[in-house]
Amino acid sequence: MSTASEHIKSILQRIPEKPGVYQYFNAEGMIIYVGKAKNLRRRVNSYFQKDQQTNKTRQLVRHIADIKYIVVDTEQDAFLLENNLIKRYQPHYNIMLKDGKSYPSICITKETYPRIFKTRNIVKSAGEYFGPFSFGNTVDLFLELVHKLYPIRTCHMPLTPQNVENGKFKVCLKYHLHNCCGVCENKVSAEQYADWIRQAKKIIRGDGQEISRLLEQQMYALAKDMKYEEAEQVKEKYMLLEKFRSKTVITNTNAGEIDVFGYAENDDNVYVSILHLNNGSIISGQTIEYRKRMDETKEEMLAFGMKELREQTGSTTKDVIVPFIPDVIDENLHIQIATSGDKKRLLDLARQNVEQYMHDRIKQNDKLNPEQRATRILGELQAMLKLPTLPVFIDSFDNSNIQGTSPVAGCVVFKKGKPSKSDYKRFQIKTVEGADDYASMREVVRRRYQHLIDEQQPLPNLIIADGGIGQMHAIREAVEDQLGLQIPIAGLKKDDKHRTQTLLYGFPPVEISMPVTSEVFRLMVQIQDEVHRFAISYHKNKRSKAQIKSQLDDIQAVGAITKQKLLRHFGSVSKIRTATLAELQSVVGTHRATVIYEYFQSDLTP
Repeated sequence: MSTASEHIKSILQRIPEKPGVYQYFNAEGMIIYVGKAKNLRRRVNSYFQKDQQTNKTRQLVRHIADIKYIVVDTEQDAFLLENNLIKRYQPHYNIMLKDGKSYPSICITKETYPRIFKTRNIVKSAGEYFGPFSFGNTVDLFLELVHKLYPIRTCHMPLTPQNVENGKFKVCLKYHLHNCCGVCENKVSAEQYADWIRQAKKIIRGDGQEISRLLEQQMYALAKDMKYEEAEQVKEKYMLLEKFRSKTVITNTNAGEIDVFGYAENDDNVYVSILHLNNGSIISGQTIEYRKRMDETKEEMLAFGMKELREQTGSTTKDVIVPFIPDVIDENLHIQIATSGDKKRLLDLARQNVEQYMHDRIKQNDKLNPEQRATRILGELQAMLKLPTLPVFIDSFDNSNIQGTSPVAGCVVFKKGKPSKSDYKRFQIKTVEGADDYASMREVVRRRYQHLIDEQQPLPNLIIADGGIGQMHAIREAVEDQLGLQIPIAGLKKDDKHRTQTLLYGFPPVEISMPVTSEVFRLMVQIQDEVHRFAISYHKNKRSKAQIKSQLDDIQAVGAITKQKLLRHFGSVSKIRTATLAELQSVVGTHRATVIYEYFQSDLTP
């Protein structure tokens, strides 16, 4: 046993059975992994038990040269310490927080006469920020409302009290269109302007109900005093605010502030989203993405995501709705899993939000890296069929004949999810008489793989038959019984309209469900369409050549060049057969024309 192994062994023997955080170091003294545990000894020892090791764990253990640990009082303390250490040292094998797309926020500037606008850049010294908002039109709806309710300026002029007092600026067109209050010429008091900003803040914080009630009271009071024109103006503002609230308020609860979390994951990444609500209105939303490094549980990932998102959004509410119980629960939080009613609707909305974000990220990555997209789709196919290897090399076969004439077969090849046309193969059926599709399939499959074996070429990871159970069995007989190979075999079953319907796999074959919107389904349709097209085109070409040969190649003095001239001029054998002697002479001369004309005339004579 090496010195490092002896050193690790001595540490494992003295680790206490208490809650805490452990740190793994490599030979250079760098922290490569940080973890937490209710029982330090049991958790750390588990990494070195070979029967419990995954591939990722084995890779980590190979690089561990030293272990240090910190004992704490509670599991919650361990979680907080682990989180802080990961952020500080960013160990190679820990989950990695990835920068996602930035959702827009609303900024209210720190100026004497503030501006309100949408931004994705947060500069805290410049103003007060609300958001971010995961629903794209929420910000636009709010800004449209605010600028209709209150004539707040949108210009970038340095409107300090001294500049305004000295008359340095003049009102612009927006003032004359009643879209600005003209504060640059001191046409409205600083107190009135500040009151508009306070009301705008209330609306964005979800307190629009109070502003709406005040407007309603003001409207009725003006109407009572028979100030109908002014009452109508207030009514317009009231209706605008109610319309905005109807689009942004999604629950009837008045429970104050609440955080709702959504969770989604794929093989490589985890996504956690937060919706922050106040009085039923979504006032911010954000999603973060983690890159998986070890075998983290979804409960651990949700706990990390909840803490990170609450820190980023500055949320202090104690009421939290989650899709499942996280790994570590802050005892100060009131956590619940909603199963019905408005809160269940919120949970569903958070789930839809995080899943949409995940799909958007996948599409974005696919555009940047097409090979990654192909690998992902093939990985889904591998998982669906439980294949031993990723199907980067796929063969697909199809037969073609009409009433047993000119039987042929085609093999198309897909490599890394794309057609590899240079590897396509055509086969003339040599040993089968008549229209026996199964015997023809056995022949071409045996010839295909015997050739690859003889040439010492790679064999496919998956064979797909453009047909059902019978074709699959024919392929299996050739591959396994005749050649002694073990290659996974699938079949594509069609519906009554000859469209791809179901993937068949295994022996006896079972139907594998494929959603018609899935990328795996689209790949199967592409493969089936391609192999059918390839086999049919070969059959048509061969049959056409056979027809031409039977009519022209038997005529003495008609060679390849003459035949080509005739077909180019007349278009078909049937038109050559009915052509006059003069028409034939104009193409191939007197001698050949006479031979051809007499041949077809004798053929037409009863």
